[in-house]
Amino acid sequence: MEKPYQCRQCDKTFTHKNNLIIHQRMHTGEKPYQCSQCGKAFSHTQDLIKYQRTHTGEKQYQCSQCDKTFSQHFNLIKHQRIHTGEKPYQCSQCDKAFSLSSDLKIHQRTHTGKKPYQCSQCGKAFSQNSHLKVHQRMHTGEKPYQCSQCEKPYQCSQCDKAFSLSSTLKIHQRTHTG
Repeated sequence: MEKPYQCRQCDKTFTHKNNLIIHQRMHTGEKPYQCSQCGKAFSHTQDLIKYQRTHTGEKQYQCSQCDKTFSQHFNLIKHQRIHTGEKPYQCSQCDKAFSLSSDLKIHQRTHTGKKPYQCSQCGKAFSQNSHLKVHQRMHTGEKPYQCSQCEKPYQCSQCDKAFSLSSTLKIHQRTHTG
């Protein structure tokens, strides 16, 4: 199938122009869909719909190992890999394996050197969108998760190590689960 629409940032191609436009929001950070209850914004309508379940408390998928519940089935599947240790996504270049396809995609950028997320203010490029967002706060001076005592509000419940970013804490927590 022909894919005539190409992203200038990361070279990904699409069959329909609308899909390219939606994809480009990943690079620009545009979030046109807003939750009417709390104002949180999203790039995709589906993400907003899924998010709105957090307000209703609807969590219909339960882990049989630890009873943790999820509002989306795919989140339950991903969670269960903590218990099984399954890492189905393997890097073809270095044989490193990952439990999430998104982690593999991010890892592969260490081999390719691709940095598809670019700061609109200074042009600096990043391999991960989360790194761009942290960088952009340097321009604005924003510190949304600032802890008045140590600026590391995310603490690991297993070893008490603290982190300034929730994403860094999540990565760290994998060292405890394998």
